[in-house]
Amino acid sequence: MRFRISPLWWPILALASPVLIPMLWVRNQKFRQDINRADRENRRRLASARHMDLPAHDQLDLTVLLDDMALDGFRTAPGISYLLSTGEKSLLFDMGFGDENGAFAHNIAAAEPDFDRTAAVVISHLHPDHMGGFAAVKQRAVPLPKGCKDLEGLPCYLPDACQARPFEARQVVGPQLLPAGIGTTGPLDCSLFFMGPTREQVLLVRLKDKGVVVVTGCGHPTIALILENVARLTPEPVYAVVGGLHLPVTDSPWKKPGLQVQMIFGTGKPPWQRISDRDVDEAVTALNQARVKYLYLSSHDICAHAIRRLSHEMDGEAVCLESGKTYTL
Repeated sequence: MRFRISPLWWPILALASPVLIPMLWVRNQKFRQDINRADRENRRRLASARHMDLPAHDQLDLTVLLDDMALDGFRTAPGISYLLSTGEKSLLFDMGFGDENGAFAHNIAAAEPDFDRTAAVVISHLHPDHMGGFAAVKQRAVPLPKGCKDLEGLPCYLPDACQARPFEARQVVGPQLLPAGIGTTGPLDCSLFFMGPTREQVLLVRLKDKGVVVVTGCGHPTIALILENVARLTPEPVYAVVGGLHLPVTDSPWKKPGLQVQMIFGTGKPPWQRISDRDVDEAVTALNQARVKYLYLSSHDICAHAIRRLSHEMDGEAVCLESGKTYTL
């Protein structure tokens, strides 16, 4: 078990404690209010959910443009970007850190994706490793990364209010059908202690004679809640889950000097609590109860320990996604 904060930081934190402790107390009051608000909003969404008419596709081609594992010749980064193709059209799902991290531009150049067939861009949630970097979060605006000129002017579907000047910004407020015959659940809410209220949308792709593929960014609202929502939106079985589950139990793919970033931020818990094996238990239970056959797992927000547990304990098959590789579902 790694320290989330290096012992080298402890003397500094101790000296700052007269200021930090009151600040954390105030933040925790707001955090609890936000959690309650998110829970009420999600229950309202689930109660009003109705079945979606999702078109059936012969197959889904998933090209991993960015993740934290990679084929030779491609780079890794603690963020994701996937190109989802259902035949004639495709969607770009997230764009990692965009131009703030050279990995995305390098992988775009190496993969040479056919953006001529891309009908839209979808952002799962407004965090830097998904919407294009820290500047994008600060400006609350999705940028157009280098190498993506063909995407300029396309609709960009967002789970919350946000600008996207090189694109045509469209805020998603509920379940709907997107271009390429891919659906979105609409936003689910959660609250993160340091990052505040967060809305995340999940994509749905129906495959003939197989079921529905569920595509997540980080899965911050938890995979259990996501799958409960999916069950209310479609009677189809869940064939596969693709993407992140945010389970950094023993390690964090994203590190800063002396800090295990994802073990502190984005957990949905106060900083004196941590993601634990109980959270992995809940994820395994949810996946098995939904009878998920395949888990195409992003490694950008999870540790090796959680990956091993998911691989061994879920009834279906688990595979870690690699940048530069195309998976046919």
